[in-house]
Amino acid sequence: MQIREFAFTRDLDSVLDLWSAAGSGIQLGRSDDPEEIRKKLARDPDLLLVAEDKGRLIGAVMGGFDGRRGIVYHLAVAAGERGKGIGRALMAELERRLQAKGCLKYYLLVTKDNPEAVEFYERQGWEVMDLILMGKVIG
Repeated sequence: MQIREFAFTRDLDSVLDLWSAAGSGIQLGRSDDPEEIRKKLARDPDLLLVAEDKGRLIGAVMGGFDGRRGIVYHLAVAAGERGKGIGRALMAELERRLQAKGCLKYYLLVTKDNPEAVEFYERQGWEVMDLILMGKVIG
C-alpha cells in the first residue's frame, strides 16, 4: 500500500465513489462537488491523501488547516480493505502533515449512527466531546 497526495484528474471519480459507498458515516453535500474539491486543493493540496494498492484506490482522507486548528472532513476505506490499518495510516500521515504546519489540535465530526467510527478514533487517542465533536491535542 502507498499513501500519496490526491491528484484531481486521476483520483476524483474513485474518491467520490469511495466516499459514496462508505455508508451513512460520510454525508456528501455541495462542498464535495468537483469544483468545491478543486477550491479545497488550492488551499491545502497536501491534506487530501489517498491510499492505493496495485493501482487501486482503497482509502482516502481529506483534512484542512485554517492556520489555528485542523479538521478531518472525510476518512473512508474500501469495505473489503477495512481492519488492515489503512485508515490508521492515512490518519497518521494527515496528523504528521498538520503538525508540520504548526497545528496543535484538530477536530472531526462523527454521526450519531456510527459507533464503529467513534471506537476507531478513540483507539487513535481522540476524545469524545459534546455532540460527538471530537478533538485531539497533537502539539
